[in-house]
Amino acid sequence: MNALTVENLSIRHQDQILLEPVSFTVGAGQCIVVLGESGSGKSLLAQAILGLLPHGLAADGSVILKDQRFDAGDTALRRQRWGRELGLLPQEPWRALNPTMRIGDQVAEVHALVRGRPWAEARSTARAALADMGLADEYRSLPHRLSGGMAQRATLAAARAGGASILIADEPTKGLDIALRSRVVDDLKSVMVAGGTLFVITHDVQVARDLGGEVIVMRGGQLMERGPGDTLLTAPASAYTRELLAADPASWPTAAAPPAHGDMILAATDLAKTYDGKQLFAGLDLSLSRGDRVAFVGASGSGKSTLGDILIGVRKPDRGSVRRGGGLSALAFQKLHQDPGAAFAPSLSLARALNDAVRLHGRKWQDVRQWMRRLGLSESLLPRKPAALSSGELQRFALLRILLVRPALIFADEPTSRLDPINQRRALELLAEVAAEENIALLLVTHDPDVARAIAPLRLHLPLTAQ
Repeated sequence: MNALTVENLSIRHQDQILLEPVSFTVGAGQCIVVLGESGSGKSLLAQAILGLLPHGLAADGSVILKDQRFDAGDTALRRQRWGRELGLLPQEPWRALNPTMRIGDQVAEVHALVRGRPWAEARSTARAALADMGLADEYRSLPHRLSGGMAQRATLAAARAGGASILIADEPTKGLDIALRSRVVDDLKSVMVAGGTLFVITHDVQVARDLGGEVIVMRGGQLMERGPGDTLLTAPASAYTRELLAADPASWPTAAAPPAHGDMILAATDLAKTYDGKQLFAGLDLSLSRGDRVAFVGASGSGKSTLGDILIGVRKPDRGSVRRGGGLSALAFQKLHQDPGAAFAPSLSLARALNDAVRLHGRKWQDVRQWMRRLGLSESLLPRKPAALSSGELQRFALLRILLVRPALIFADEPTSRLDPINQRRALELLAEVAAEENIALLLVTHDPDVARAIAPLRLHLPLTAQ
């Protein structure tokens, strides 16, 4: 039986076509995976199916849920199916979870309000569902206490609590390490085993391989090709799909041997740190010179970001010391954050943010223009606020602002984990290139050993093993 059918679904903004007509069918116990880079129309397609398109956008075509046909532009009737027949697993689990409400209560609330179960039964069912997800001890936890993988599993439990047979998962493994990614994929497979239907958006080729089913490849609002995943991902027909597969970090070449060391900028001796009763590292010695490229690799919670923060002076170690070389000030040690949106004031335009940096650090606006050209940024983006830019554009603006300070070291903390493979490769190659040109040391945190291998000649794995 077909669970979800889309017929000639297109999206427009006034006279501009944002998504050309797309059609597909997926049955119960099956999945369809949509691959593509940022801006390809993947999320717009999911929003149109749900009836969640942003204001000003219009959808044409049809959405068929089991045997009931809906006009794609008529959202009211489809919204009545939310939770009951259509479930959503969003990109950012923390944004889907109420930060002031305990995890168990959030799942129980869906059982009570959507399915109409008595509260005692709803809480008992929620407790069992969280236990099935490996979260038995987190029933009373608030969202900020959960790791990324745990938050994603809690959100999945809430999304399934209403009994929805069709689950739309938008980038469900974004920013997760390999182990957590595998766990989330297993959780999604369990939906199919139970007879549910999956519509999954991802830029992770390995996730598409692991889930199986049919694959759709999109680019710039167009469907480039589609077919069974085991065929399409092995022998793609379109040049774009081949480019997308080649951009997978596993296909990147290994970083060249390190150049001769420049001036020493940092020396750490006998560092130790314990967090929440867990020893992250101890007896760690490390020195960095201008031009060095070092990657910290490991699973979530292994201490990668904590170590980087200690080295740049944001945190203090429990034991040991960090000495800066050459009379460098604290401003010479800059951090490129995982979420670039958190690095900018949401109410200020990019022009205002960069003007402030120019004024504070004695630079000229011409410096901004030169770096914008170098980083491939259009001046038409300057009047916009951060939320109006893509993650890739905003991350390049974050790098530009750091470069205005003339840093000696850039600590890049998972700077591209939220980007698709093509933009991830472009961004990391650009970061390494700029660091080499400006003789800046680069300290990269990543959960992906393939990314580390391609960018950094020296790699430190946590728990500690040097390679």
